[in-house]
Amino acid sequence: MTVLIVLFVLAFLIVITNLQIVQQSRAYVVERMGAFRAVWEVGIHFKLPFIDRIAKKVSLKEQVLDYPPQPVITKDNVTMQIDTVVYFQITDPKLYTYGVEHPMIAMETLTATTLRNIIGDLELDQTLTSRDVINTKMRAILDEVTDPWGIKVNRVELKNILPPQDIQNSMEKQMKAERDRRQAILQAEGTKRSQILVAEGEKEAAILKADAEKQSAILRAEGEAQAILAVQKALADSMKMLNEACPNDQVIKLKALEAMQKVADGKATKIIIPSELQGLAGLASSAKEFLKD
Repeated sequence: MTVLIVLFVLAFLIVITNLQIVQQSRAYVVERMGAFRAVWEVGIHFKLPFIDRIAKKVSLKEQVLDYPPQPVITKDNVTMQIDTVVYFQITDPKLYTYGVEHPMIAMETLTATTLRNIIGDLELDQTLTSRDVINTKMRAILDEVTDPWGIKVNRVELKNILPPQDIQNSMEKQMKAERDRRQAILQAEGTKRSQILVAEGEKEAAILKADAEKQSAILRAEGEAQAILAVQKALADSMKMLNEACPNDQVIKLKALEAMQKVADGKATKIIIPSELQGLAGLASSAKEFLKD
């Protein structure tokens, strides 16, 4: 009875220890008698004791390999330090297990050689400005080479590109010169715009001033014309009234004498009086003396 209990307990322990639960996003590569047997996916699986063994437990999640900076030489013989990040995923556990020895080391070596080959065909300026192109080329090459290993390379990123210190100093000076140039251009454009605005303002002010002077001259001319018309109208009215009154020769001569007096008030030094007005002028002078007395 005791032997049966011991055998039962042993059998129970053997069954329990050979039950395998495969978790989500994982896969087990199983061998039987040293040969590939199957790939276990998510679920409960039973392994034959002493016959089956789990050769490799594989994670199917996307993984990241961050490689340290490594020296690379450009086409124009500039040595730079570049560190690379590779995002990959295992798509075939069987190929990953049996395709290559030490897959991660193989990935690192392949990444380094591929990066050196690509950078070797580019000059320094192209390397600094063509990061996306380099990433795309590396991803395509790595994905093609690692496909027989059951690895899918999703993307590759160049995290840092570090040129030599002297080149970095030259680049900083170049960038500073470029910023100074842009600043000078902006200042020149601002000064130009300011001068244009000032000139436009002066032009508009001159136009407004000329227009005001023109309007003032027009108004003065209109005023003078109206004044002349008023004088002419008054003269015409007086002549009309005089004609309507039918003046005799003595009145006309008296009016002429008044006109001569107005002329004498001017700056003329010599006045010639017609003979027909001389007698009338003497009469007017006598009348003036009489009135004074």
